[in-house]
Amino acid sequence: MIGDTGYLVAGFNYTNDSCLSDLWQFDPNKNNWSQKAYLPGLARHSGVGFAIGLQGYIATGYNPNTNPQNFQDCWQYTPATNSWKQMASLPDMNGPGTGARYDAVAFSIGNYGYVGTGYNGAWLKDFWQLDPVANTWTAITNLPGNKRSGAVAFTYKDSAYIVTGTNNGTELHDFWRYSPTTGWMQLRDIANTSTSNYDDAYTNIVRDHAVAMVRQNGGVWKAYIVLGQNGSLVNATWEYDIATDLWTAKTPYERSARQGAVSWSFINLKNTSYSAVPTDMGRAFCGTGKSASLSLDDYDEWYPADTYNAND
Repeated sequence: MIGDTGYLVAGFNYTNDSCLSDLWQFDPNKNNWSQKAYLPGLARHSGVGFAIGLQGYIATGYNPNTNPQNFQDCWQYTPATNSWKQMASLPDMNGPGTGARYDAVAFSIGNYGYVGTGYNGAWLKDFWQLDPVANTWTAITNLPGNKRSGAVAFTYKDSAYIVTGTNNGTELHDFWRYSPTTGWMQLRDIANTSTSNYDDAYTNIVRDHAVAMVRQNGGVWKAYIVLGQNGSLVNATWEYDIATDLWTAKTPYERSARQGAVSWSFINLKNTSYSAVPTDMGRAFCGTGKSASLSLDDYDEWYPADTYNAND
């Protein structure tokens, strides 16, 4: 997502068993798609994306039919010129190729981008900061929690939140916030691990390969986790209250459950036509992904304040 426009690049088509490198632009106001310049790098899936200012970035990823299979390259896309520029690759940690990975997380805060965690034959917890002006990566403090892949990240104000994911078949329930000024802080677990009763209903938040979204609900900024897998595909939706560090179950995703979907959070937009609270800021979308052996291309907008209607 760059500004108030969504972008979808690369991925995997399970119908013909091939990685992709095409780029598509989504206009949430017009509800239409436009094809843009192909990614010049190798086709891939399971990469990460983030935006800094007027540019978007894609980094890392995986292609089973290339050598190496894991990627650590980074590419910058400029919508104004519909052009790509190769940036510095994610650094190696312990010898050539060790910085490559897939199923990582990424986010941006201010003028910097961040990439961390993932898998490259081992689960990872390192984190790196990209300075796009200097075109350099700098290591920051590792995620203090478990190594993981398939987690989600979302941002609110000047902080990023890292949650969910898997490590060697174990679904993870630790939850972390990162601030460039104060570093890492552990939040409450997303499972029933405390002796208090606030988490007694936390039965199906944990998962991997989910998506996260951020928007207002009743004038209050909330984050949402939906879709993913935990033994089987998950369509449960959970709302996170950023102010109280508490979770509430919401209406499950109404289409096919899936993993590996893509989401956008347009925090500067609002939908005055359909939302039950038209003054709420933010529009949140999710779609695509994999269900069994099917590649999905549908997209939906999330309305957390609306009453569920099975006939809609």
